Amino acid sequence: MQVTMNHSRDLPQQTYYQATAPADAYPSLNETIECEVCIVGGGYAGLATALGLLERGVRDIVLLEAEEIGHGASGRNGGFVFGGYSLDNGDLLHQQGMEKARALYQLTLDAVGLIRRRIGEYQIDCEMNPHGVVLANWFDRPSMLSHQERLMRETFQTEWESWSLDKTRAHLRSERYFGALHEKNAFHFHPLKYARGEARVLRDKGVRIFTQSRVTGIDAASAQKCVRTAQGQVRAKQVVVCCGGYIEKLVPQLGRAVLPIATYVMATAPLGERLQTVFQDGVHSPAVYDTRFAFDYYRPLADTRILWGGRISIRERQPHEVAQLLAADMRKVYPQLADVDVEFAWSGLMSYAQHKMPQIGQLPNGIWYAMGFGGHGVAPTTVAGELVANAIAHQHTLPAGLERYRLPPTFGPFGLMAAQCAYWYYELRDWMRE
Repeated sequence: MQVTMNHSRDLPQQTYYQATAPADAYPSLNETIECEVCIVGGGYAGLATALGLLERGVRDIVLLEAEEIGHGASGRNGGFVFGGYSLDNGDLLHQQGMEKARALYQLTLDAVGLIRRRIGEYQIDCEMNPHGVVLANWFDRPSMLSHQERLMRETFQTEWESWSLDKTRAHLRSERYFGALHEKNAFHFHPLKYARGEARVLRDKGVRIFTQSRVTGIDAASAQKCVRTAQGQVRAKQVVVCCGGYIEKLVPQLGRAVLPIATYVMATAPLGERLQTVFQDGVHSPAVYDTRFAFDYYRPLADTRILWGGRISIRERQPHEVAQLLAADMRKVYPQLADVDVEFAWSGLMSYAQHKMPQIGQLPNGIWYAMGFGGHGVAPTTVAGELVANAIAHQHTLPAGLERYRLPPTFGPFGLMAAQCAYWYYELRDWMRE
């Protein structure tokens, strides 16, 4: 049946990912302990930092998570694993010049390869789909894709396969699209299974993980820093803060530099053979996003559902509200799915920086930070983990160009309203382009 308000009010509060990747049991911190490195945040950035440290020989690590592993954006996202940052690649080139832009982009491609390697080496069961990611052209303007393909090939030395209109509509059964670019080196996966799989690897290798252990304060006045929770504390030589959209006032200098922006995702009921009315190759198909600023993103799941995401807002919504919005968006692209049920819908917070690039560095008091991944964080969080791990373990400096993206203030509620207005403006611009 078509999703209606009454029907969709019955949706569960948990996400599809939570329903299919149960949380492991970790203790809460209720004592004073010591370690070499304490990581605050059990999302991708914190997990990648811990794993990067382990792979460089640093063993004495404690990881603190306020909720469960992957509670935030790391366990709620679309599951796209591909190159680039939230900042448009053309803007990255304009800001950095070819050499630095290419090097920064290559970090994300290396991260895609590293994630793929870790999935295999550590046998992380995360429903990895190796069939790439497609950028589908929403507009009947071939120059949009040809410009992007040329930019990626000439500047970033990355080959994206061009799909004609006919090939696009053969693979993606929609009259909505006018050609596409296929990033074959990319993949998609179950993001929460990956996060929780990483945590198991860390636990098995001796990292002390504590969940339901919200950090209430960090004292960095002395060489040995003190990280406090409600019932315990960690004394550490190094502290890494990876809290994203949920940092609130923990470290004011960091909290003032990010906007907590909500995004929306849903999952349909299993479609069985009907999945091929959307994807020619069924579950063996790439993930998809489009060329609008306010784009849709979606992909087939292993159990023949479609996961569909889109929109950003300054507030989270209830599942039935998310379902109403996204089901309507899906029907615009695939009217043949008008009678398909939505079984899960959720929202969550991600952290945006004013400059749309990750914020990776060290505060004057010695606290390391990795945040601000702006809804494009699966590969960049791994980049952050590698860079911070290299800095701590081997005293490596951060790559040239990253120093440009520091901690400009976002101005709290005023910044949030400005972000919402900007999104509405770009939505209007997309509509006018049509």
